[in-house]
Amino acid sequence: MGLFTKKPLHLLLNEASDAEKGMKRTLSAGSLVALGIGAIIGAGLFVRTAAAAAQNAGPSVTLGFIIAAIGCALAGLCYAELSSSIPISGSAYTYTYATMGELLAWIIGWDLILEYAVGAATVGIAWSEYLNNLLVEVLHWKPIAYEWCHSPFEHSVADAAGVIHTGIINLPALGIVTALSLLLIKGTQESAFVNGLIVITKVSIVILIIILGWGFINSSNHAPYIPEPSIYTDHQGINHNYGGILGILGAAGVVFFAFIGFDAVSTAAQETKNPKTAMPIGILGSLAVCTVLYILFAHVLTGLAPVEFFRTDGREASVVAAINKFMPGYHWLGKLVTVAILAGFSSVILVMLLGQSRVFYSMSKDGLLPTSLSTLHPKFQTPYKANLIILILVGAFAAFVPGDIVGDMTSIGTLFAFILVCAAVIILRKTNPELPRQFKTPLVPIVPILGIIVCAAMIYGLGWTNWLRLFGWLAVGFIFYFGYSKRNSKLKD
Repeated sequence: MGLFTKKPLHLLLNEASDAEKGMKRTLSAGSLVALGIGAIIGAGLFVRTAAAAAQNAGPSVTLGFIIAAIGCALAGLCYAELSSSIPISGSAYTYTYATMGELLAWIIGWDLILEYAVGAATVGIAWSEYLNNLLVEVLHWKPIAYEWCHSPFEHSVADAAGVIHTGIINLPALGIVTALSLLLIKGTQESAFVNGLIVITKVSIVILIIILGWGFINSSNHAPYIPEPSIYTDHQGINHNYGGILGILGAAGVVFFAFIGFDAVSTAAQETKNPKTAMPIGILGSLAVCTVLYILFAHVLTGLAPVEFFRTDGREASVVAAINKFMPGYHWLGKLVTVAILAGFSSVILVMLLGQSRVFYSMSKDGLLPTSLSTLHPKFQTPYKANLIILILVGAFAAFVPGDIVGDMTSIGTLFAFILVCAAVIILRKTNPELPRQFKTPLVPIVPILGIIVCAAMIYGLGWTNWLRLFGWLAVGFIFYFGYSKRNSKLKD
C-alpha cells in the first residue's frame, strides 16, 4: 500500500449509514450548537484573553480575536461542507484520509490527538486556578497549597516572607479530567444534557459581565490601543513579541485556543440524528454566537484593568480579580462568575474529551491505532477503552505541564488541522464533484485559500518555540506510524 492511498468515499459513507452497528444517533442540531458553545466559551475567554493582553497585544487583543474569528469562519465553512458530505466521526482526520491519503491522514490524526489532549488539559489547569478562587473568595476557606495545584515546572512569586513555592502536581486538574472522562463513558446523550445546562448558565454570565462592566471601562486603559513593538519577558523567563503587528498575530494565535469548539462538533457526526443538515448548523451557529461575545468581552476586560494588572495580580483567575478590584460594589458578581466559570470549564473539558475519543475511535477502526480503542461498551455503546487511555494522557498533561505551554500547543495543533481541512475542500471538489453536498463552501477555492493564509499567519505569530514542539510531536508520530500503523492499516494490500 502506498503512503498516499485514499480511503474510498463509499466505505466512509457506508460507515456513516451503518447506525445499528455503530454509536447511537442521539444529538440534534440544537445539541450540536450547545456542544460547540460549550467548547468555545471557556478557558479561551476567561484565561487566555488576559494572557494574550499581558504577553502580546495589550488592548488590541480584540483585533487578535477578530483575526482568529476570520480564520475560524473561513475554516468553519470548509468544515461545514465536509461534515455534511462525509458525516462520520473523526473530523479533519476523516476528511484528509478521503482526499489526501493515509500518511497525511495519520499526520492530522496525530495532530488532533495533541489538539484535544492538551486542550482539555489547558482548561483543566484553568479549572484548578478558579477552584482556589472559589475556596478563598466564595467559601472563605484556605486555598489548596501551591505545591498541589501547580506543575513541577512552575514556581510562585515571592510571598511576604520572601519564600518561593514550586509546584509538585496539579491534583484538582487531574480530578476534574477523571470525573468527566467517567461521565463520557456513561453516554453521549447524558453528557450533552449536562453540557446544555452549563452552556445556558455561562452564556448568561458572559452577557452580564459585558453589560455591567461596560460602565466601568477606563478609556486610558485602551491608550495606546496598539502598543509600540517590544519584547515582553514573562514570569517564567519566556520572551513574547508585544505590540505592533507581530503582537496582534501572536495574540490571535493565543486566543485562537478559544475557538476550537466548533471543530469538536464535527467529531460527533456519527452520533447525530440528521448530520447532513445538523452539522453545518452546529458548526457555524456556535461560531457566530461566540465570536460576537468574545469581541465584546475582550473590549470590556481590557478596559477595566491596565495591562500590568494582568501581568501581576490578575495572572490567575484574571476576570474575577479584575471585577473585584475595578468594579466596586460588584463583588457578588465576582463570586457568581467563579461558580459559573468552574461549570463552564467543565463543559469545555467534556467536549474536548468527546472529540479526542472519537478521533481515537476512527483511527482505531482504520487500524492506525490498536483496534481495542474502537471497542464499544456493551451497555453504554461508547468507546470506553479510548476514554480510559485519554484519561491517562490528558491527566498527565493537566497534572504536570504548565498552562501557558499546553494552551499554545493546542492553538498550533488546531491551526495546522484547519489548514488541511481547507485544502481538503479544494481537493474533494476536483476529485469527487458528484458527491452530494447539502452545504457548499462559497467561492471555492478563494475561501479555502484565504483560510489557509490566515491560519498560517497565526502559526507564524506563535513563534519558533511552538513550531519546535509541534515538529517534535509529529516526529514521535512518524515513528509510531512506520513502526505500527502502516503495517496494521485496514487499507493495506
